[in-house]
Amino acid sequence: MTYVVTDACIKCKYMDCVEVCPVDCFYEGDNMLVINPSECIDCGVCEPECPAEAILPDTESGLEQWLELNAKFSAEWPNLTTKKDSPEDADEFKGVDDKFEKFFSPEPGEGD
Repeated sequence: MTYVVTDACIKCKYMDCVEVCPVDCFYEGDNMLVINPSECIDCGVCEPECPAEAILPDTESGLEQWLELNAKFSAEWPNLTTKKDSPEDADEFKGVDDKFEKFFSPEPGEGD
């Protein structure tokens, strides 16, 4: 098992999860974070920290696409080990439906 970041993170990118991760397995895209499934130790401390409820265990049904997306982009995006400020408009996008189709960007973030 591993944890995955879903589209609920897109345009919210709160980063509370980064602060608590003991193995620094988060990677930063332009408008979302992903978890490297090979590095995640399945501790689960990140899941309750996410205000957008974007982090879920991959054992939940229907998350195969998110596991693939997390694996793909964690290999391409820079590592993030310290919490940064969330986007100023993050709260406006919390709970918005279909964020992947509307807003996903494959561009990398800045990382550390």
